[in-house]
Amino acid sequence: MLSTVKFQGASKSRFLSVANSRVNSYFREANLSKKANGAMWFKTSLYLFAFFGLYAAIISNSFTIWTMLGLSALLGMVSAFVGFNVCHDAIHGSFSESKTVNKILSWLFNLLGANPYVWSISHNLVHHNYTNIPGHDEDIDIAPGLIRITSCEPIRHIQKYQHLYAFQLYSLASLSWLFRKDFKKFFQPTMGPFEAKHPKIEYFNLFFYKAVYLSLFVLLPLLVLDAAWYQILVGFLVMHLAQGLTMGLVFQLAHVVEGTGFPTPNDSGSIEENWAEHQMHTTANFSTQSRTAAFLLGGLNRQIEHHLFPTICHIHYPAIGKILKETAIEFNIPYIENRTFLTALRSHYRILKKFGNEARATA
Repeated sequence: MLSTVKFQGASKSRFLSVANSRVNSYFREANLSKKANGAMWFKTSLYLFAFFGLYAAIISNSFTIWTMLGLSALLGMVSAFVGFNVCHDAIHGSFSESKTVNKILSWLFNLLGANPYVWSISHNLVHHNYTNIPGHDEDIDIAPGLIRITSCEPIRHIQKYQHLYAFQLYSLASLSWLFRKDFKKFFQPTMGPFEAKHPKIEYFNLFFYKAVYLSLFVLLPLLVLDAAWYQILVGFLVMHLAQGLTMGLVFQLAHVVEGTGFPTPNDSGSIEENWAEHQMHTTANFSTQSRTAAFLLGGLNRQIEHHLFPTICHIHYPAIGKILKETAIEFNIPYIENRTFLTALRSHYRILKKFGNEARATA
């Protein structure tokens, strides 16, 4: 796989060197593992119990149609939380020192409708290496042509309304993942700047586990529930709208808020800063003081810590966040954060409105 973008001075980041040293000292002096601790395993057990419990409750055929609809919406939200808290760490290899444990927990991604192999490339390799670089980080291609968040994207007339319809589009995120995104990324010639060459087994896995997912969440309910087919499909849709909206809102608040940049390579194909400082300019935190956010979002509210230390379990981010923030201030490097979820949401809305106004001005 050949990258087409390079960072200048990538091996000369004194900021990252000092931050690494201090974080390693923290774990060494506290005699702590960088992987999951008891609290992380408890949280994982709770989320998996909720996920399988809600599915079992729905499939048991023991509730009214309206109750099952509510349970479906709740299952969608819990599915997103399982992805945030369990699968995300596992696919990064940050959950456990055991590759087997990470692989098993990564497999759960299939039960959320997404492919862990595709995610490991598009997220771990592409997004983490080329964060917010237009044309390389496909995570910022939210809805090409419909939502514009960088000056590199073409202006279209409809975008003047994007602040009104963007959040509705976000709710389609998991449906897109299930039926379109994984297939598109898998079969396109490149993922970001990486050439896509897949092991043969992954072709089988892609189609097999999509079929397993649809069998569990569409076919089996059609066979066992005392509900009309259209009622079951409505429940499936509601589940995915809840899952997609939860995912979409959280993902955008880490990189598409005021203060984050979208740098483009120079004529020689280089980003004119080192990788670590690039991460600090393109990534933002939110709700770092909220225990609820920490419990629900699996460290996605602390994306700065995650991007610099992706192999450390997110349960440790609050502790290493203090170290990282102090180090960033010491080196006069930005540490972008919004105090609350709503503050970050308003900031993202203003980004949508800003680029919407540009579309309006050119109409």
